Order: sequence, then C-alpha cells, then structure tokens
Amino acid sequence: MTFYIFSQLVLNWYHLNGRKNLPWQKDKTLYKVWISEIMLQQTQVTTVIPYFNKFISKFPNLNALNDGTLNDILYLWSGLGYYNRAKNIYETAKIIKNKFNGKFPKNILDLVKLPGIGKSTAGAILSFTLNYFFSILDGNVKRILIRYYGVSGCLKNTKTEKKLWNLIENVTPIHHTGAFNQGIIDIGSLICTAKTPKCNICPLNIKCTAYQEKEWKKYSFQNNKKIKLTKKYWFIIIYFKDEIWLKKNTIKNIWNNLFCFPSFEKKNKAIQWLKENKINIKKYKEINSFNHEFSHFTIQATPILIKLFFKHNFLDIKKQGIWYNLRKPQKIGLPKLVEKILKLLI
Repeated sequence: MTFYIFSQLVLNWYHLNGRKNLPWQKDKTLYKVWISEIMLQQTQVTTVIPYFNKFISKFPNLNALNDGTLNDILYLWSGLGYYNRAKNIYETAKIIKNKFNGKFPKNILDLVKLPGIGKSTAGAILSFTLNYFFSILDGNVKRILIRYYGVSGCLKNTKTEKKLWNLIENVTPIHHTGAFNQGIIDIGSLICTAKTPKCNICPLNIKCTAYQEKEWKKYSFQNNKKIKLTKKYWFIIIYFKDEIWLKKNTIKNIWNNLFCFPSFEKKNKAIQWLKENKINIKKYKEINSFNHEFSHFTIQATPILIKLFFKHNFLDIKKQGIWYNLRKPQKIGLPKLVEKILKLLI
C-alpha cells in the first residue's frame, strides 16, 4: 500500500504540474527520445533544449543521421560537453543500421548493449515512448529516494545502487509508467533539488524521512563532494592572416575527435614543440591566463600567440589538422574553451 501511495502522489502531481511540452515530448518517436536522453545525461533540460532542436532539424530521423559524419554530429554538439556522448550516438546509429535494419530496437536487452545506453536510459526511452513498464534511476530519482527513505551509505557502492533500484522498481506503477517516470524526474528537477529543495510544496513530504527530520542535507549528493582540481594548460595559437591552425584531437580525453589548439600541461613542453617545428620562439605573445570550468575540474588556460607571415610546411593540413577560417568558419566540432579563445581573436 505504501508503494501505491508513493506512485499515486507522483502521478497526481504530474498531471497537474509536470512538464508535458518539452521538444522531445511532441510527436514522440523512439529516435527523438533516445537523442534527448543521451543529451540529458549530466546536463540540465534548459541547456539541452536548443541543442536538441538544432540536432533534430539537421537529423530528423535515423536515416538522416546515418548520412552524416561524426564531425557533423560534433559540430552540432559543440559547447554541450561530454563529447563521448556524441560519439556514442554516431556508433549506435551505425549498429542499428547494420544489425537492426535501420529500425530502432524496442527490446530492453538489445538497447542496453548499445553505446551510451544503460539500464536507466533504456527504461526511459521505452517507457516515455511506448509506456513500457520499466523503471528509471537517474540523479534526480536517486536524490528523491535517498531523502524519502533515508538511505545512507556511499552512492557509488554497488550495495546502495542495488537498494535504490529495488526501491524504484517497487514504487513504479505498471500502468501509466511513462507519466510516473516523467513525474518523478520533474519533482527531482523542480522541487527536490540538490541545493535548495522546496520541501514545503513537495507532494511526497508527508512520509519523507529527510523532511520529517528537517535534515535534507544529511541525505544529499553534496556530502561527499570532492574539491575541484585545477589543471594548467598552455595552448599554442598559430595564426596566418584570418586563419588559425587547429589539430584534430585523437587522444582519448574530454575533447576526443574535436579540433583544438596544440595543448601542453607544461610551458617548457610547449616551447619544445615550437622548437621542434622550427617556429621562431622569439616572436610569440603570451595572453593572460583565465579559468575554464568543468564539472569536476578547472582548466587554467594560457594562450600563446604565434603570428606567421607564411604557412609553415610542418602544418600538414591533410594529416594533422586544418586552417580554420575566422571569417568563414568551417562546420567542425570545437570545444567551448577553443570557441572562447577564438572570440578573443576576432
């Protein structure tokens, strides 16, 4: 009975207050919901909306997506962050084309094998689109369950994860599963927030452990928050007239497959690279450092400007990178940090 009351409270709230007009909720398809769910991983709805609209305008369906390249996807993804998600979308589209004849799979066992789609994301796709009976367990849902049931223990502990899955699977209703899943996400996003929960208007506050104890901070993701590390990087910006040389990053890190400036964690390494490529190191200008924030760390960026009077032979466009035209920019994937520096040069 307790589980039934929980789900009914969520459903009642959703019908009155839940979000029903998000772009991916209109003319729902498995494809659109999949794209939205991947974009929403570790990213807020308000941030995702313009990227989703732009993406769907360019790639309205799987066939259109398969006609595009990874660079086409990364170009649309530029600034959204967590770029491995874009690569997962690209790889998943190819798998669906080759293994499922271009039709989006409706079986959860098939879905969870695809890049970037775990149990929770698969459940969201199938419940939101087809109203299949599958639970979801994203950050918003975890926060609600932890506070409501007074769950303790490390969130990364497999035992805690298993307990949370057991709880959400018990409260998820067989009927109206999609509405319930959207409702509990909305409550977590709009009411049971990480830093300033609106407990007095929460539909679940009557039986909520954190509310009864007046100790929501005790049951919070913020308790074990790590101190952000600061990483120093020197970026070499080589420019010739209105063109900037950018190198495609093939090293697996935050900017994999994106076009970036040559970057180094130590200044002497940057100077050494300039010497190796026979660039006159007497003629460079170092711009004041600035910080660029990521979710888990901060980059202290120091741009080094190198003005060329003719293009060096070492800059092999076909093999290493491209000359990026500031006046007529190519459609390529760029990290937000690179875009920030480029704006300083225009």
